[in-house]
Amino acid sequence: MMQNNANEMTIQNNLLKVTRFVDGDGIILKDIITKKEIEVRFLGIDAPEMSYCNKIKKDEKELHLPAALLIKLGYLSLNFLKDQISLGEICTLVQEKNNLVDKYGRQLGYLILSDGRVLNEIMIKEGYAKPYNEVFCENLPMYQALNLQAKNSLKGLYSLVNIF
Repeated sequence: MMQNNANEMTIQNNLLKVTRFVDGDGIILKDIITKKEIEVRFLGIDAPEMSYCNKIKKDEKELHLPAALLIKLGYLSLNFLKDQISLGEICTLVQEKNNLVDKYGRQLGYLILSDGRVLNEIMIKEGYAKPYNEVFCENLPMYQALNLQAKNSLKGLYSLVNIF
């Protein structure tokens, strides 16, 4: 479970409602008070892309998997995400003060479900996302361990491929 370390985790917003799904590692939330929509990228995790883009071309080369298969995996990841949280559901976003936004201006954070579970962690543990190693976050070492367990147990996407 995620440790709530007061120095590292600074911003916590409890009044956010799910309005749209982007992909297996992104979501659009609406602040209930300000009515402002924010795009959130789940910190520490990476799910396969869902469209043909530069990142998928890079993944295709590095992973030696066809783009069509990676896109299929991306949709499986998104569908798993949709099974975990519903549109209109209220959730909490916890952010690390050194990792507030990504290079595209999206908010980065951990999404806490109403039952207290962390969505980022669930996505990795069940094999529908992998650790995002290019940016350090507090939970990266735990995510790497959970990913290894998911891979060894052939969970989620690992039941179809051994890398994504």
